[in-house]
Amino acid sequence: MKKRALFLILPLLLSCLVACSPSKPKQHFVGTDITGADFSQTFHLTDHTGKQRVMDDFKGKAIILFFGYTHCPDVCPTTMTDLKNTMKLLGSKADEVQVLFITLDPARDTQAVLAQFVPSFDQRFIGLRGNEKQTADTVAIYKIYAKKVEVSGKSDYTLDHSAGIYVYDKTGAIRLYINYGEKPAEIASDIKQLL
Repeated sequence: MKKRALFLILPLLLSCLVACSPSKPKQHFVGTDITGADFSQTFHLTDHTGKQRVMDDFKGKAIILFFGYTHCPDVCPTTMTDLKNTMKLLGSKADEVQVLFITLDPARDTQAVLAQFVPSFDQRFIGLRGNEKQTADTVAIYKIYAKKVEVSGKSDYTLDHSAGIYVYDKTGAIRLYINYGEKPAEIASDIKQLL
């Protein structure tokens, strides 16, 4: 009888121990979890102050990476404003985040233009550019869509391009792809989980 009772009680005790053991809370991201993706490892570009930069320069911070161009009429300024508001929502944690804006339009987005545009949203934001080849190589590495669209009757052009953002954790590992249009509160929530 005692052995039988022990066999009945033992599984119950084991299940209690498993249920009570601490476990890491599951992360619930708004963005798409792309942890382990084998692309977008680095870049070799120049920042808006003229300094050569690679991805490893920013290890120790979560990185938000956005591709755009300064003449963009809607998506780029909207996203940059959303990122500015995300930083505000992060409060003191914002100092653990680096926003990087990589131009898709190096012909017009000179160092001087980037130096005016990018920090106008937040002084901590960094603009990055390369020559035509470096830009094409970077676009290919990060699997970004970008296509020049001539404006009818003008000598001007726009760019159709990917509008989401990549997010890296503090170790430099790619973690998330966040679609265009996500609200700053949702972006901030994802960043807080990575921090």
